[in-house]
Amino acid sequence: MATAYVALRDRLLVCRGSGPDTDDWIAESTLEGRALECVAASPDAPERVFVGTFEDGLHRSTDGGETFERLETDFVSQAVMSLAISPHDPDVVYAGTEPSRVYRSADGGDSWTHLEGLTDLPSESEWYFPPRPHTHHTRWLAVDPFDPDRLYVGIEAGAFVYSEDGGETWHERPDGSRRDNHSLATHPAREGRVYSAAGDGYAESDDGGESWRRPQAGLEHTYCWSVVPHPGDPDRVLVSSARGASAAHTAERAESYVYRRDDGGEWHRLDDRGIPMGNGVVRAVFDAPALGTDETADAEGVVYGVNNQELFVTTNFGDRWRPVGIDWDDALEAQAPRGLVVVEE
Repeated sequence: MATAYVALRDRLLVCRGSGPDTDDWIAESTLEGRALECVAASPDAPERVFVGTFEDGLHRSTDGGETFERLETDFVSQAVMSLAISPHDPDVVYAGTEPSRVYRSADGGDSWTHLEGLTDLPSESEWYFPPRPHTHHTRWLAVDPFDPDRLYVGIEAGAFVYSEDGGETWHERPDGSRRDNHSLATHPAREGRVYSAAGDGYAESDDGGESWRRPQAGLEHTYCWSVVPHPGDPDRVLVSSARGASAAHTAERAESYVYRRDDGGEWHRLDDRGIPMGNGVVRAVFDAPALGTDETADAEGVVYGVNNQELFVTTNFGDRWRPVGIDWDDALEAQAPRGLVVVEE
């Protein structure tokens, strides 16, 4: 069985099916009317799901998305913009907010500790989010799969930040890093590898984020949004991208694409592979459920992707995509998905 949690702007879709090769998927809607920003779940605790909202704080399910409770927190605001569950311990959860703060829970979300010092970094005065230039937020959080104390943080917009000691101290803007990091990824089969999809382009690191390179050849659309590596091959990467923010996020003006990079070569656009691209299509959000599992090294290229057209899946890392077949009405076509996580049992 597989469950895909799709965070949309005004609801969470809980999509269930037997697996990537089946057509028996069904979707149920929950948390309707809330402005969702992110979603997180772990294969090590599949019944527990976290959803961050812009105005209604953090919500948690302990029954696989059947019901949710709003958690009482002392976050700086109710705008929870990013979430990450540690691959080392599913009880360890991180949350990022607007304005930019990072919080840690060691008990599955029951209590939280503020990891101070992030906004003391020298570049903080230069951080801003263009639609709300008076503020900024923690857009993405990731925990290194080889070191539970190594954290990666994407500030929108302003900096890539990392910590080597669980958030006691922070390091910002290492050489080559992007400024407008939208999503980050790691790979459990390649120590030190970090991927970034950013508004100012793609980047990757091989030393845990301490230095970065920027392979752009073939990437014609460099406003990158989502990134996912092949579960069994860290040198193969998918990104979603557009020419700019409006083309990425606004359905009426959307024009987005999916690119793949194989074995360190140039990027190639995945035209005519079954996933919609081009006019009217917002940027996709990806998730590969095998990443972080014990089967990663032998995993096939199963990746899920969602845009404003539907939830899609590929079993060969983008060579061919197909919709899973859930109901997708006009109201959903007007939205840009905020997050996706798929848990297989």
